[in-house]
Amino acid sequence: MLETMAWLLAGAGAVYALVLSRRSLLRPASHGFHRLAAFLAILALIPLNIPHWFHSPFSPRQLVSWALLFGSIYPAVAGVVLLRRRGRPTAPEPGSELLAFERTSVLVTTGIYRFIRHPMYASLLCLAWGVALKSLTPLSIALALVATAALVATAKVEEAENLARFGAAYRDYATRTRRFVPFIL
Repeated sequence: MLETMAWLLAGAGAVYALVLSRRSLLRPASHGFHRLAAFLAILALIPLNIPHWFHSPFSPRQLVSWALLFGSIYPAVAGVVLLRRRGRPTAPEPGSELLAFERTSVLVTTGIYRFIRHPMYASLLCLAWGVALKSLTPLSIALALVATAALVATAKVEEAENLARFGAAYRDYATRTRRFVPFIL
């Protein structure tokens, strides 16, 4: 029953993600297109691994999994809040695939953005691998790798978009920060 409910919720999440990303589907070179692939991979991972979420709860793998899952919360929340508060979102451009909080007119370099350029993608990476670690099957690992590759592609495309939008200020910012993990990656 739980597994069926999880698959139904994942299906509903996939439909929602597809609707939200409908404009990105028409522009495969946009960051939203790659981000959708990551979301779909993560949405498949959750119901696939839900039967294993509480097996051996204190095993090292499960502890790392829970750390990644709980660690995925802060970067996402902090990133969205800062973009909304400091990014001065603009009105949507006709046909734009950007989400409301992505339409910033100011480059945000404070808070979590002082250390990493993509806190929301870092959050999704933690989520993907946290879920994958619940049951390390070939399919779970493959889906986590798909999500990882899609998020790296998303970040690279978004960086090119931000360079076009913010110019030298973004180039300088990118030299001072890391993509996903402060001081490392």
